[in-house]
Amino acid sequence: MKTSANILLIYTGGTIGMVKDFETGALKAFNFDELLQNIPELKLLEHHIDTVSFERPIDSSNMNPAYWVQMAEIIEEKYEEYDGFVVLHGSDTMSYSASALSFMFENLSKPVILTGSQLPIGDLRTDAKENLITSIQIAGLQKNGKPVITEVGLYFEYKLYRGNRTSKINAEHFQAFASPNYPPLVNSGVHLAVNDAYLWKPNQRRRMKLHKGLNDEIALVKIFPGINRSLLEHILSKEGLKGVILETYGSGNAPTLEWFVQLLKDTISRGVVIVNVTQCIGGSVAMGQYETSTQLKKIGVVSGKDITTEAAVAKMMYLLAKELSPKVFRTIFETSLRGEMS
Repeated sequence: MKTSANILLIYTGGTIGMVKDFETGALKAFNFDELLQNIPELKLLEHHIDTVSFERPIDSSNMNPAYWVQMAEIIEEKYEEYDGFVVLHGSDTMSYSASALSFMFENLSKPVILTGSQLPIGDLRTDAKENLITSIQIAGLQKNGKPVITEVGLYFEYKLYRGNRTSKINAEHFQAFASPNYPPLVNSGVHLAVNDAYLWKPNQRRRMKLHKGLNDEIALVKIFPGINRSLLEHILSKEGLKGVILETYGSGNAPTLEWFVQLLKDTISRGVVIVNVTQCIGGSVAMGQYETSTQLKKIGVVSGKDITTEAAVAKMMYLLAKELSPKVFRTIFETSLRGEMS
């Protein structure tokens, strides 16, 4: 059995890649060409680690679909050379990027693990080293000569989650992420405990395929008490708008006001797809369960079921680029493609 693996570490930016200049106290970008010198613990790993960095590392608040394609192309180019990939990424938009990569890679047969940290790697109390070292170990896990993890994961604070099931829930705690509707894939303790039953199983007969097309002509609208007609009309009348993600209350409930329902109906009739996701951290949309969601179901709003908002954004961009008919879009969106919904 192969115990060592070739791992490619991809640095995109973010807190994990910062070190403190002890003379000025300012944070500066980390030189990943000197990774082993700065993190000597990596020498204890049995894996061979190479590194590549964005030419200009970015703060994850500036993340966009063009950067997702850049990340994906690096992985695609090196796919046959490496057994696993670890992407270092700012935590603020990490769930969006993990979701996007999960849809972009069809029939992924190797691990792509995103990780980051709340404190810089040079900080005395940093969480960066543990997150990085364990992510590399997980990316290198093999059984019978094949990778154990064959999907896009997100590792943070002793847990590997399915990337497209995560949301950032805390800006200060080390446990920054949660996966409310799906259990962790791996728990890190004295040993790495892999939850085999929850792992994504790829189609071994098909080769990996990268989908680079993403349509970002979408809007994300959060319903709130008092949302007014003129605001919603302004958003939904945007020229070129192709899709809307509607964050509703509870199990998919929204106002039953006549103008509200009619406005959504008119928008759908223009060919704009509207997907209903819940504002709740956990749980699922169940349109028709209450009167306040029955109208949405009748006019053709698509159910997001228990998908996260982050995954819904990525999935919508991915599917809109396919230029599907509204009926086919609905069928595919309401179907789990990469384990993103139950």
